[in-house]
Amino acid sequence: MITRSEQMAHSVREFMRGGKKHVELTELSQALPGNMRMFNVLTLVPGASIGYHVHENETELFYFLEGNGRVQDDDQYHDVSAGDSMATFNGHGHSVENTGDTNLVILAAIIRD
Repeated sequence: MITRSEQMAHSVREFMRGGKKHVELTELSQALPGNMRMFNVLTLVPGASIGYHVHENETELFYFLEGNGRVQDDDQYHDVSAGDSMATFNGHGHSVENTGDTNLVILAAIIRD
C-alpha cells in the first residue's frame, strides 16, 4: 500500500505530554498493522519538547532525522543529533527537547507489545 505525501494527515499538538510549545505530526501511512499504534514524523521547533511519559505495553522507537536535542531516558539525559536512534521499551519513560536553533525532526514508531 502506498500513501502519497498529499494523503498524509498533518496535525499540531500543543504542549505534547506536558512539554513546551507545539509538535507537528505527520502520519506516514493510512493503514498500520494491528500491533502498531503510530508511524509518524514529529517536528519540534526550536525550544519545543515532548514531556516525560512512561510507555505501558508498547515500545517507541525514534530515529533522529534532523537537528539537535536532549532526551531523558528513564533517569538519564543524553544529547542527540541527526543519525542517532532511541528505543523506549515497555515500563520505561522518556522525554525529548529541541535544544538547537533549527527543527528537530524525528521518525517515530510505536509498537504494541
